[in-house]
Amino acid sequence: MRGSLSGAWGIFYNGPDSLACREVASVDGSGMPSNPPTLTPQSPASTAPGAGPSGAMIARQAIVNGQHSVIGYELFNRSRAGVAHTAATDVFLVFTALSHAGTEELVGKKLIFVNCTHESLAGGHLELVDPDKVVLEIPPLGHSAAAEVSTRLPILQALRERGFHLAFNHTVLESAYAPWLPLADYIKLDLSLLAPDQLAVLIKYAGRHTKAELIAEKVESAQQYDMASSMGVQLFQGFWFSRPAVVEARLLTPSQSSILQLINLVRQQASTDEIEEVLKKDAGLAFNLMRLINSSGFGLAREITSFRQAVMLMGLKKLFRWAALLLTASRIGGIPASVGHTAVVRGRLMELLALETLSQDDADQAFVVGIFSMLDVMLSMPIESAIGLLHVPEPVADALLRREGVLGELLRLAEACESSDDALFDQAATTLHLTSQQINWAHLQALAWADQLTD
Repeated sequence: MRGSLSGAWGIFYNGPDSLACREVASVDGSGMPSNPPTLTPQSPASTAPGAGPSGAMIARQAIVNGQHSVIGYELFNRSRAGVAHTAATDVFLVFTALSHAGTEELVGKKLIFVNCTHESLAGGHLELVDPDKVVLEIPPLGHSAAAEVSTRLPILQALRERGFHLAFNHTVLESAYAPWLPLADYIKLDLSLLAPDQLAVLIKYAGRHTKAELIAEKVESAQQYDMASSMGVQLFQGFWFSRPAVVEARLLTPSQSSILQLINLVRQQASTDEIEEVLKKDAGLAFNLMRLINSSGFGLAREITSFRQAVMLMGLKKLFRWAALLLTASRIGGIPASVGHTAVVRGRLMELLALETLSQDDADQAFVVGIFSMLDVMLSMPIESAIGLLHVPEPVADALLRREGVLGELLRLAEACESSDDALFDQAATTLHLTSQQINWAHLQALAWADQLTD
């Protein structure tokens, strides 16, 4: 009865970067895909067997002011050595930094500087990001493409109007880029490329024609710092202050089949109930959605405690963007399907039992406790650290960490059902005022419900 969580959904797949970039780009004015490709079944062997942990390596380098206080960090993707900087790697970096890794762990309350390609700027993934603390580093177009300056201008203006900060390198001070200059919040001056006399001319010109703050980058000595500071530069970045420090973020990757099923439902404008069903059946999807929507990067003022709330708040447009990004960031491989299956069964069992005596809101939280109760196994870290990655309500945390409260008793009961521990089963059932008939019925229903994914 215990089927694999991966199911039979799949797609003809040309690597982890290809599909999501096409999906993100091919949207109409409503944000939903226009004439999207059909996602068709293929052999389960070509999809990930289930949610699984992997490590995302992100390097950060401090940007400091004249008092050597950190004002922000530039982030670099170090997960794919030897892979060129592309729109897909931009997607992976932003997605990881602002949802998986958590902005608090990487940069605290500081600004995030992220290198972008023009292709990624035109994609829709930035719609998922709270722009308040994000600085997008805009690359020059090169002399051969300078004619595109005006063409790219509306995209940059729209990003600025949304609240993103924009940073450019010193080429934005050239006449060809005059339309971009008023949009600059920061201008980076590369000391490895600019001679002192060139630097002085650029700083003087910037002082007369822009209000942007200047950042001297690749500062590698006290002499370079003193020179730039004496010319009026107030922000600095380079090895003399700090070398990039690598931070590993533990990721929980859903099965690609679940992501593709979610994308199909969103494309069909399915109901909230149908979408919630898919989320409930994959612990990786559930973890990533709750992590994103409760992160400071998403910008919500209140805590979200159920998948239904999350789906309704995101809406189909953002949910589609998120699913496409998740597919880009996903990895082949994972934990045994039985682990994810157990988590899903626990969640459904606890939800059904909670509905016997508690409110719908409590039942929603019971499901969250059950499906997240094996995060320590899924992420290969202590449960305390795993729960620390999420903003969960206190009753949920108490249940997961200490088996306290009614949710904790429900979790004990779910564990007893798995282990055939009669003493623990009887104790928990008595505490919860549940009969063995109620529990056995709910357990069978939960097992059948979880197995529906592979029907």
